Amino acid sequence: MSVRLRFALLYSGAFLVSGLLVLAVAFLTASSVQRVGAAGQAVVRHPFAYAFGPPADVTASVAALTVLSVGFGWLLASRLLRPVRVITAAAQDISASNLGRRLRLGGRDDEFSRLGRTLNDLFARLEASFQAQRHFVASASHELRTPLTAERTLLQVALADPDADAATLREACEQVLALGQRTERLIDGLLTLATGERGIDRREPCDLARLAARAVQPLGGAAAGRGVRLETRLEAAPAAGDPRLLESLIANLADNALRYNQPGGWAEVVTGTRAGQAVVSVRNTGPAVPPQEVSRLFLPFQRLGAGRAGGHGLGLAIVRAIADAHGAAVTAAARDRGGLDVTVTFPPAPGPPGRDGRGARSR
Repeated sequence: MSVRLRFALLYSGAFLVSGLLVLAVAFLTASSVQRVGAAGQAVVRHPFAYAFGPPADVTASVAALTVLSVGFGWLLASRLLRPVRVITAAAQDISASNLGRRLRLGGRDDEFSRLGRTLNDLFARLEASFQAQRHFVASASHELRTPLTAERTLLQVALADPDADAATLREACEQVLALGQRTERLIDGLLTLATGERGIDRREPCDLARLAARAVQPLGGAAAGRGVRLETRLEAAPAAGDPRLLESLIANLADNALRYNQPGGWAEVVTGTRAGQAVVSVRNTGPAVPPQEVSRLFLPFQRLGAGRAGGHGLGLAIVRAIADAHGAAVTAAARDRGGLDVTVTFPPAPGPPGRDGRGARSR
């Protein structure tokens, strides 16, 4: 049964029971008055004596009362649920193409108004989510199209050159391979981002210090090539989650700290515990970051300066997605002299981190 019908039956039953009680009182009162009159005494008319007609018409009175109760219950239920029907029709009319519309709310502060405000807040979040999705798709398409277009141009120029020799063709092929590697890194980043946003199905005890040591080890050459000093202070940090994703989180933080740095600068990766919670902190020198722009850096394809450092702008977005999947909190702050301080705090781990529970310390 629909809610409207259930409300109608509820109100009709309440009205019918109330009416039957009044009818019973009137019937009993009428019967008492008739008995007093038959005894030859003075007849005292009670106000309820024939409110629903003489006793012989009780059946007709009950039938009429039932019909009136059902009709009144149906009308009352319809009137009560009218705001719900209006909200439902408006919500059905709002789709992905016109999420900017909102429900019109009255000045009353009742349950229906609060429901309308809740739905308007939901539509606002959906609109922001759809806009972010459209921006993400457009940015991903642009990032993928750029190296593909460059590859095609290189091959077309090489093939169109009648004087091209083996060295020229080899150089063109090497450039195409480099662009292919850039595209591969972008696709890997998108896959990691999608995996992080999907969440994790199973959590494993792990030590962030061990994962950080593995994540930082391949970056030594890149740090030396950029003239950046890479430092680590790794102490035991027991956590629970997907070790592969957690290692990717630390690797992206460290890579971001090296990529957006300056010659002669430094980057530091620290693991440990605070108040029983595992913590990963990455600090680095680098260009100054406006404080109001810090939160934007955690969105996909967002960079300070177009194409700066040759990245795609996915590193910190991946960090945020993986942290959210693990229920971790990410905080970031711009350093006064340039660079960022990024800290990821994980919820307490349910079990021991590993076999020996000892952290590593290196520099």
